Amino acid sequence: MLYQSDITQFINQLKDQKPTLEDEQRRGRALLWDKQPIDLDERSAQQLSRVKQTPYVYYQNF
Repeated sequence: MLYQSDITQFINQLKDQKPTLEDEQRRGRALLWDKQPIDLDERSAQQLSRVKQTPYVYYQNF
């Protein structure tokens, strides 16, 4: 048998104890990180429709 570090052994034991672990991790990643591609036309329309902010917002009356 080839050498396995303590960390590798721990991860293999964890996967044996909880076989759904990788699927749960993938679902969590999809929920938080995997986003739909950006529609550039829609993005430019949204940017054009924004109200411009003054350079220093605390003194708008001057």
